[in-house]
Amino acid sequence: MAVTVLAFGSNLGDRKGYLKNAVQALQHRGITLVRLASIYETAPKGLETQPWFLNSAALCHTDCDPGRLLEVCLTIERENERIRDHSNGPRTLDIDIVLYGDRVVNEPQLTIPHPRFAERRFVLVPVAEVAPDFVDPISGKTIATLLAECTDQGVVRRLSAFDETS
Repeated sequence: MAVTVLAFGSNLGDRKGYLKNAVQALQHRGITLVRLASIYETAPKGLETQPWFLNSAALCHTDCDPGRLLEVCLTIERENERIRDHSNGPRTLDIDIVLYGDRVVNEPQLTIPHPRFAERRFVLVPVAEVAPDFVDPISGKTIATLLAECTDQGVVRRLSAFDETS
């Protein structure tokens, strides 16, 4: 069983509903959520003329290899009306594989650790909540250290605990 860190984001429609859908769909596909981060509201990055995001993260256990886990994430995104029309654009749901144990994957469709995750406060804050001691296999630094060193000044504010029932 592999330990992985997933990040979630949504900035269209029922943002909180889409995040909850992602968590439920992962669990229905046999991915065990060990720890779930709070929900954070974050400023958009890249294409800044779009709605603000809700973001969260989860520490998970899975029997899926990285390629299969990517397929599961993409399927869940499609089930939640995700349209990929341009990079960094608005989306109903985004599920990213941030880390997968100590694996480094560089394939055309999948890069792990997720590119630029260590430069993005909106990813690091929720990931640090669920996995502060997880070590990035590229830098050898913990998530807590990467967050402390992050120069990104993007707004990341905690809204609430991730409550699947409300």
